[in-house]
Amino acid sequence: MRTESVQKRVLAAAQRLCETRDDWTFTPAEVVRSLPGLNEATVRTEVTGRCCVNAPRHHARRWPYFRRVGRGQYRIEPPFRERAPSPRAARDFRTARGSLRAAEAAPAYDAHAVDTRDTVHAVVTRSAGWYVAECLELPVITQARSFDALLANVREAVALHMEGEDPAWLGLSATPRLFVSYEAPLAEA
Repeated sequence: MRTESVQKRVLAAAQRLCETRDDWTFTPAEVVRSLPGLNEATVRTEVTGRCCVNAPRHHARRWPYFRRVGRGQYRIEPPFRERAPSPRAARDFRTARGSLRAAEAAPAYDAHAVDTRDTVHAVVTRSAGWYVAECLELPVITQARSFDALLANVREAVALHMEGEDPAWLGLSATPRLFVSYEAPLAEA
């Protein structure tokens, strides 16, 4: 599946989720649940990085669909806030314009259900002799001169961030794993 179509599906899913929300906010977990046919990691990457205007700088290409507004919370940017047409309007449009794919209805979720993950994702880049790691699910950024020291720093920073917190409130299991990916340029500039 082409990246563009994944981004459009992620945007459409977020729009469906926010149809009845005045603040236009959602979580990546809600988008993942509404797109069961797509890889969870791909959907999370699209929401938190590629489709987010205030994503980390290491994302070379970004689309202006969402803005991170809090811990695990994203908001659809004003130009992309669309309410889905009523079923009658959609039917009339299909009749007038030919074939129009009906939008999938957003699944109903239990508002009190807790979505827990067992993985914290960290993206590592290298800049000016430093390794820099930024966690996607938690507001944790750290750096070190060596990759091994960086891994130790990330573990410590995540542990300190979670200290005294209820992991479920952060959307994490009691003993999350750390998944680290390293982004390197294909060619030196």
